[in-house]
Amino acid sequence: MQLLHVDTSILDEKSASRQLSRAIVQRLRDTRQETTVKTYDLVADPVGHLTAAEFFAFQGVAPDAHDDQQAVSRNAAILEDFLSADVIVIGAPMYNFALPSQLRAWLDRLAVPGKTFRYTANGVEGLASGKRVVVASTRGGLYGEGTPMAALDHQENYLRGFFGFLGVTDITFVRAEGLAFGPDARNAALSAALAEAQHLAA
Repeated sequence: MQLLHVDTSILDEKSASRQLSRAIVQRLRDTRQETTVKTYDLVADPVGHLTAAEFFAFQGVAPDAHDDQQAVSRNAAILEDFLSADVIVIGAPMYNFALPSQLRAWLDRLAVPGKTFRYTANGVEGLASGKRVVVASTRGGLYGEGTPMAALDHQENYLRGFFGFLGVTDITFVRAEGLAFGPDARNAALSAALAEAQHLAA
């Protein structure tokens, strides 16, 4: 099994999403022999915002500048790592009701016409089906269905919609929320999420 592990929290070892994503990766490795893991730390090694040259390269326009050529080559490697993965584990904290900008920048390298989706006479067709995405989702507040803040969830909803657009329908969220409600609430939420991670099957 090829597993791609992507972390995006800016909080390093204080990060709940990093702790949770590591636990998920370890669980999946323990339940599936011969698992190969490729790790992306988008804070330690950021990909940066998408540029015009990179965008036009997705349309088949090769850049002239050396720096742009290097960026396009890097993007091709990022896309290949995604396409080669059977399972993608993403550490995704909620920042200001949405995703970390580091994660959004990485996602921008995955939405490539003709590679991960295409438009047809019948509408869009995702080309990345057959993959599994597991998201270690952490939130300071409570944003689940039925809560007063549910309409402000632009984190999990975005990820579900984005990967669905690419044809990925097997998406699991392992969630720890209410982390900002004090130490006891944080510990309880994280402990419950870590316990949930231990029940994941490869």
